[in-house]
Amino acid sequence: MPRRPRLNLTGLPLHIIQRGNNRSACFFADEDYRFYLHSLRLLSAKHRCAVHAYVLMTNHVHLLLTPADPTGASRLMQAMGRHYVPYVNQLYKRTGTLFEGRFKASVINAEEYLLKCYCYIELNPVRARIVDNPADYLWSSYRYHSIGACNDIVQDHALFAALDSDETRRRNAYTALIRTELDLQTLGSIRTATNRGQALGDARFREMIGSAMCRVGEPESGGGLDREGRGINVEQIDLGF
Repeated sequence: MPRRPRLNLTGLPLHIIQRGNNRSACFFADEDYRFYLHSLRLLSAKHRCAVHAYVLMTNHVHLLLTPADPTGASRLMQAMGRHYVPYVNQLYKRTGTLFEGRFKASVINAEEYLLKCYCYIELNPVRARIVDNPADYLWSSYRYHSIGACNDIVQDHALFAALDSDETRRRNAYTALIRTELDLQTLGSIRTATNRGQALGDARFREMIGSAMCRVGEPESGGGLDREGRGINVEQIDLGF
């Protein structure tokens, strides 16, 4: 079956989630997390994806990034699989797939949702009751954003930088922001958009994305999208494998 026409959404931030196959574990020891992050640092630079926030959970990964070209996110996720899966298979004497066949992605209206996605991602370990304080979780970008811990993966988005021109005050402002619990509606919107491949934003943003996608081609029968940007398929936004 031919692939659908692709929509160039270069420059818009994306919330990506990739789960372990059948929701099984994809990290088994501290060294696995370190290897994944080492690969992410190298490959995000190679494929020109600015990573703004991340968290590695036992059986899934969240990334918030902005690609610099149409295929950047797709190539990054492909490359991560080629690096990380053989590492795990060789180390643990296993074979076969590790992650689900496709990652899920949501195009973000930055003005409305970017910093909320920062918080959503970095509070994952708290919601999972792994830690009480996100600073106690080593495998996320929170310590960089809150206390300025060294991190050579993260690149600040302009909206994060705009919290304050002074670095200390900016990190304090973010710490205060993340202490404000995300309301249930926001949590639901982020989860739904990412799991369904929807645009995340207000009606005008969804209409803009939906209209742009209609201009590049009609969806396949029985699936896809509507003019409100619902059901965006990763293949249509240059994110598919």
